[in-house]
Amino acid sequence: MPSNSPAPAGSPRDAVDPPSGPTGPSPHHPSAANAHPTGAAPSPERADPIDPNPSPTLRAPASVPDPGTPRGYRAVFAVREFRAVFAAHLLSLLGVVVSELALTVLVYDLTGSPLLSALTFALGLLPYLVGGTLFAGVADRYPARRVLVTCDLICAGCVAVMVLPGTPVGGLLALRCLVASVSPVFTGTRMAALTDILGDGDLYVLGRSLLRIVSQSAMLIGFGVGGALLAAVSARGAITITVGTFLCSAALLRFGTRDRPARSGSGAGGALLKDSLAGARTVLADRRIRALMLLFWLPAMFVVAPEALAAPYADEIGVGPAALGLLMCAMPVGHIGAELYVGAVLAPRLRSRIVLPVAAAGLLPLVLYGFRPGIVLSVVALVLAGVGAAYVIGLDQWFVDAVPEELRGRAMTLLTAGLMTVQGIGMALAGLAAEFVPVHQVVAGAAVIGTVCTLVLVREARNTEPAHGPRTEVRDGADQHMTSG
Repeated sequence: MPSNSPAPAGSPRDAVDPPSGPTGPSPHHPSAANAHPTGAAPSPERADPIDPNPSPTLRAPASVPDPGTPRGYRAVFAVREFRAVFAAHLLSLLGVVVSELALTVLVYDLTGSPLLSALTFALGLLPYLVGGTLFAGVADRYPARRVLVTCDLICAGCVAVMVLPGTPVGGLLALRCLVASVSPVFTGTRMAALTDILGDGDLYVLGRSLLRIVSQSAMLIGFGVGGALLAAVSARGAITITVGTFLCSAALLRFGTRDRPARSGSGAGGALLKDSLAGARTVLADRRIRALMLLFWLPAMFVVAPEALAAPYADEIGVGPAALGLLMCAMPVGHIGAELYVGAVLAPRLRSRIVLPVAAAGLLPLVLYGFRPGIVLSVVALVLAGVGAAYVIGLDQWFVDAVPEELRGRAMTLLTAGLMTVQGIGMALAGLAAEFVPVHQVVAGAAVIGTVCTLVLVREARNTEPAHGPRTEVRDGADQHMTSG
């Protein structure tokens, strides 16, 4: 998702498809350092054959974009390294979703226990906090490509052991926990590495947007693919196929991305646990970063209530399985549509302006549940709640601007871990509340409480704005007047 045209500081000029020939840069992966506009000297393999001096002070942004230059999402896909990351992300996600579904079926087949079967899904969320907190230092201490490939290989190894006939149920659950513990490290490292591939300006924001769209789509497609696989092969057979998706992801990252040095100079020195916890403390101690991180987390914690309670709500209003499917799909569809529109049509400055008002209003459509609407209005409310997630695109830019370069891997790993954890907590609390209160009132109550909490965070985000306001300028001249994807 490249830019093209002259690239100012922090833009991924050297990441755009290079000219063929011996002078072109090797297609290797994001690790950590040089696309950021610090004054750090670039590593030799990072040298730009087109512009041999990548000093941020010598690169001036283009004031007039080249009409032939790709813009928006097309510009991001023009970056060769991002295409490899995108494909690897798709394969890895499908592997995770299909293996989760197949493993749940396998555990139920082996035990006949609905509790253990449900626990298999829960174990996909609970270890995120542990892995994201205790191992976050990995993202900055080691080259990103090495971390990403290693994470994929660990997942492939765990899944391979799952399919062995002699693996006990306890072993299956333990392996599930290990995969879930690795996931936040992988995701946080990849998020930080995108700033090396795409720069930390608008292309990064659009790249993150595309990966989120894939994540939302993979949940819908992955469960469908998993169901079709389980109809054709055994649960172990479906899990075996996901070994291949993880291995393909590892190969794409290894050979499709650049090898760059670690973001942090600590290397192998010092205790990983101490480094991870120290990084988490430093990140959370910063008032601005903390406010932005909570703005990611808190709305997500409350918006999961209708999804967590979709089945009992469908039963409450007397609709069948087909309607339940609509309830489950409505919010992701709204999210994907809004993300595509905001990323493709709105200029970066406007994306920044809508962050706080859209975040503040995002949960309000779910108040409609309080009137116990029928299936049509419920689906409309869910789609609108999905649209409310559009504020995240602008928030991505604020967050990467606020976090120092040397802490990005740890900050983004912590962000991922916290996001998954609060969603799990939100689901659990919604289920607990529904034991005592009608489901439709629980969803409406979550919307009201979540809106109040979000308004507090919106005020904090305003109070912690830099004196010059959030940075909204586009570093990539090609996207300066972007109106289409």
